[in-house]
Amino acid sequence: MLLARMPLFSRPDGKLATGVPPSRRIMPYIMRTRNESAVYFEQEVDITRTLEFIERFNATRPRRITLFHVFLWAAVRVLRERPRLNRFVSGNRIYQRDGIWISYSAKKALTDDAPIVVLKRRFDPTLSFEALVDFVRGDVDKGRSDEKSHLDKELALFLRLPGPILRWGIRLVRWLDRWNLLPGSFIHPDPMYASLFIANLGSVKLESAYHHLYEYGNIPLFAAIGRRKVAPAVDAEGRLFTRQICSIKYSLDERVEDGLYCAGALELLRSMIEDPSAHGAAHQATVEAKVG
Repeated sequence: MLLARMPLFSRPDGKLATGVPPSRRIMPYIMRTRNESAVYFEQEVDITRTLEFIERFNATRPRRITLFHVFLWAAVRVLRERPRLNRFVSGNRIYQRDGIWISYSAKKALTDDAPIVVLKRRFDPTLSFEALVDFVRGDVDKGRSDEKSHLDKELALFLRLPGPILRWGIRLVRWLDRWNLLPGSFIHPDPMYASLFIANLGSVKLESAYHHLYEYGNIPLFAAIGRRKVAPAVDAEGRLFTRQICSIKYSLDERVEDGLYCAGALELLRSMIEDPSAHGAAHQATVEAKVG
């Protein structure tokens, strides 16, 4: 623990978490890998009001938004309001991440052979919903273009190496990361070093799925958004009605924080997704619509 506080062993993506109880500090020594420490959780989200919000928003904009944009906006705010969820484990130690970094994947085109592009960005939690949407659209447009990303260039270089040398290189990267010697110029563009990874499976009409946590990098939370569907429900008077729902499945490294804190964060996330207007997402859009 003393070495972890020395300048040589500081990290470019976070600081050693303070106030962590001994029972949690010992967990990375007992459960050494992310998948050994994974907890799986599913939410059924009522998106009836969410879809109404999306429809109203799209009526005033030339380009349409989807449930993914609402989820991303809510996730950024939850990571700000519940900062202990924005932690990670490296070298048997728990760190508080510097900034809110989210990675997400997108198909370059909706065809079987189209490649998947993985994007990672730091999000400012003070951005309005509209500003975040514009930021993400520009990011996705660039990712879907023919321009090679930093990750593509890096992988193309590594894959030129013979297999044994490549395996040795990956082991070296893991060792440097464990001892906090991996430079920020390597960590910051790498999508496997992030607060959260989002897979929007609903965009390709798939159900949500529990995804493994990557041992490479330090992402502690993976979210898979499923397709929307109609489900029956019963009101307080016993009358049957239908509602729009989707399933979101999470994989969480439980070493970062206790279950009660994480459950509270995910419940806040659900409430923001189910009624974004009540949490401030619609304010500017509503004002602009009235002015127009």
